[in-house]
Amino acid sequence: MAAAKIKVLQETFDELGKGKENGHDGADIEATKSAIRRMLTRTENYQARVRKHVDKNYTDFMSNHTSPDIYMDESQSLQREINDLLETVGDQGLQALNESNNKMAASGRELKELLLGMHVTEHILKIDDLFQCVEDARSSNDHLVVLDLIGRLRSLIFGEASGTPQDVERIFQNLECYDTIKVKYHVQSHLLQQNLQERFDRLVQLNCKSFPNSRCVTLMVSKDEQQLQDIGIALFQERYNPVKLCEFLLNNCIEPLVTKPVSVEFQGNVESIANDENYYQLSLSYSTKTESPTAGQLRPNYKQVLDHIKLLLNTLGGINCSVSQTQHVFSIIGDHIKDRLLELLVHECLIPAVPETMEERQNCTLCDDVVHFEQYLADTFLINPEVDRSLRQFCEQYETYYRNRLFNRVLETVREIIQRDMQDMMPVGHNNQSSGEEADPIIFPRCMISKSVQDFVKLMDRIVRQTADKPSEAGDKSADPLDGLIDLMLGTYVDEVPKIHKKLLESIPQQSVLFHNNCMYLTHWLSQDTNKSASLVQLLRSTGQKHFRIQIDYQISILMEIMSGFVFDSGHTLGTIPLKLVRQCLRQLELIKNVWQNVLAENVYNSSFCELLNAFTSELIRRIFTLRDISATMACELSDLIDVVLDKAPTLFSNKHEVLQVATWMKLQQLKTMMNASLKEITEQWCDGVGPLTANYKPEEIRYLIRALFQDTDRRAKAITQIV
Repeated sequence: MAAAKIKVLQETFDELGKGKENGHDGADIEATKSAIRRMLTRTENYQARVRKHVDKNYTDFMSNHTSPDIYMDESQSLQREINDLLETVGDQGLQALNESNNKMAASGRELKELLLGMHVTEHILKIDDLFQCVEDARSSNDHLVVLDLIGRLRSLIFGEASGTPQDVERIFQNLECYDTIKVKYHVQSHLLQQNLQERFDRLVQLNCKSFPNSRCVTLMVSKDEQQLQDIGIALFQERYNPVKLCEFLLNNCIEPLVTKPVSVEFQGNVESIANDENYYQLSLSYSTKTESPTAGQLRPNYKQVLDHIKLLLNTLGGINCSVSQTQHVFSIIGDHIKDRLLELLVHECLIPAVPETMEERQNCTLCDDVVHFEQYLADTFLINPEVDRSLRQFCEQYETYYRNRLFNRVLETVREIIQRDMQDMMPVGHNNQSSGEEADPIIFPRCMISKSVQDFVKLMDRIVRQTADKPSEAGDKSADPLDGLIDLMLGTYVDEVPKIHKKLLESIPQQSVLFHNNCMYLTHWLSQDTNKSASLVQLLRSTGQKHFRIQIDYQISILMEIMSGFVFDSGHTLGTIPLKLVRQCLRQLELIKNVWQNVLAENVYNSSFCELLNAFTSELIRRIFTLRDISATMACELSDLIDVVLDKAPTLFSNKHEVLQVATWMKLQQLKTMMNASLKEITEQWCDGVGPLTANYKPEEIRYLIRALFQDTDRRAKAITQIV
């Protein structure tokens, strides 16, 4: 095509020469015509030879030993001469032709298109030359040169080269040989990557041997750092995908190092059997047995974990070269492993390493160690600390982690304490005070508490001392990590004990009074600190009293159930059942006394037994008042029945006079008196509403009793009228 355009241009000049009569202009045109003819011949010959060269390489795939350099030199020479010819045509021919013949002007523009074709030819020859250079560099194992050549080929073939005219790229990509050239490029690129991978695998050997219950992992890294870096640069610049390498490091090295005990052995000079090179060798051995959920997990010390990860990265450090202005090999690897690495470190290593006690915290260097380790990872380019902030966030949240760990540890101890048997008791407090004395709020009355509660109080005392002993630095405004812990412990006690010991609290009388004492003891301990919440004090007190109240009500219900069988014979005698039931109630009270008297504080015991006795005697009195007709014999029997109660009840107290605190005690005594009294004596005891009977009885009760005890006579009627 280019030769045809030159030929047309020549014909144009022939026609122009015939029309010129002026000798000077005619001589110039003849010289130009001669130059065009020579250019035509040379261009046709050149294009034929280039076409044959390209066909051999990219169409027929025949052996071709001709160097493209000779074509490149000839192409550049032709381009220079065509440019000179264009200048000649522009100066001597086009101006005249524009005036006489437009055909000559068009021929000049076609000559420029011929030059474009020469540029395309030169572009193909450059690519062909680079392919030959790749072959030469590969034969000498010069991987960095091959990498550079492949990059230049990629730019020329895929239009990435700067300075290449768009018309040249467009024409080149539409040629028949373009697809073949692309295929050859991909083949060469794949061969490069394959060769680099083989070389890399020889320099960095990763081996893993699995056994039934264990695994042995070995990393061997060549000590030839120059070769390592050359291969590393070439491999990672060739868009190498390190997924396989990263998965090996994560699954077989990093995760075991973080989560389980690992035997680590490093050797600084190991000679390979396969070749004469020397290697660094790192060997890891660990168990692969799955721990049962109930078995405690044995974690490695966090310092050991950080040191082992450093050792792993240092062993691989020979490959950590710069592959671009913004990337190192470790930064590329880091893109694949850093998220999982940081997650494992924080959750499986660092958080479990946070101290659980004040003593551990005072000697802990965890935060400093993490800061230094983060800087190490940043220095190796594995992470970018401005973006990958997991380790920094851990340090920022350290106090929260410590508080949570401390609280969890204490609460575990609390739960262990409150699950112990409450029946395991011990005495506390000072000598009991009688009910007539005013209680000293500072002194806790003598009683029994569970030993577990004493341990609970010791734990709280220890926490309080640790808070008091904590050194306060000037300007330190950080919140006390122990703040709120005591409240949480006591809240847990109040919530958990009724659940854990529910059945025993309901069925064993002593359990409920022990729990009552325990709550009162904790309340007393808490009341010594004026800063503690009044609502928590009230919660403890009310919880203990609530369960004690439930037990008292339950014992009253037992007495009432016994008394429900209290019936009288239809005759004039009392019968055996009433006395039997009264004795049964007294035996029940004796049983409660045996489990309560030495456990409760004396004043609490006295008040609770006064309530039980009052319920019992009130029911006894109510039952007697249901009799409509009491014979003299029955009255005597009732008197004896009441005597049994009056004799036995005082023995339920350590001080017999405490029975006087029973609300219905005097009423029962007066009822016994009336069972043996005459009508006159009863009216005298009433004494027109000012006698001793008025303290415990209502007028209708006395009138009812008179009607039951005495026959209907004028004297009885008169006496009844006096009871108002």
